[in-house]
Amino acid sequence: MNASLEAQLHELLDKQAITELIHAYCNAADRHDHAKMRELYHEDAIDDHGHFARGPAMEFIDKLPEIQKAMAILHHNVTTVNLKLAGDHAEGEVYILAFHQVKHESELFDVLIGGRYFDKYEKRAGVWKFSHRAIVADWCYPSHPTKVRLDHPFLHGAYIGEPGPSDPSYKFFSLLKRGER
Repeated sequence: MNASLEAQLHELLDKQAITELIHAYCNAADRHDHAKMRELYHEDAIDDHGHFARGPAMEFIDKLPEIQKAMAILHHNVTTVNLKLAGDHAEGEVYILAFHQVKHESELFDVLIGGRYFDKYEKRAGVWKFSHRAIVADWCYPSHPTKVRLDHPFLHGAYIGEPGPSDPSYKFFSLLKRGER
C-alpha cells in the first residue's frame, strides 16, 4: 500500500471513530446513561451547554441527573457532520435535531431544537474523545401542551422507548450495553 493510500485510510478510520463518538453521545444523553457519557469526554474536557452548564465536562455530567429529571423524552438526531483532522486533534461542526418533552408541574410541553455542536476532539492513548463541546441553537420550535401521543393506535404493540435502564434496548441487545461505549 502506498503512503498516500495509507494516510487516507488512517484519516477515514479516525473520522469513523469520531462519528461513532458523536453517535454514542446521543445515545448516552437520550438513555440518561451518565456512566457512558463520562467515557466520551477526556477528564479535562470542557462542555458549554449554555445556562445548564459551562465549564468542566465532568461537572456538567454530574449535573445531568438533575437537568434530565424534567425530561420525559430526549431524542437527539445527528444530521450533517463536518470534520477536519490534524494529527491527534480534530474539530467538528455537527448538526443536530433534538426533541425534548419536558415535565413542568402537572403538564408536558415539547421543545424541538435545531442546532449544532462545535466540537474539539483529541486522540489520547489511541482513543478519540471530546476535549471541548459547545451547543449552538439555530432555531427552537416549542409546543405547549405536548403534541406527543404514545397512545396513538399506530404505535399499538410497538416497543416504547424511555430514558434510563428500563428502555427496551437493554433487554433486546446483548452487545450494546448501558454504560459502555
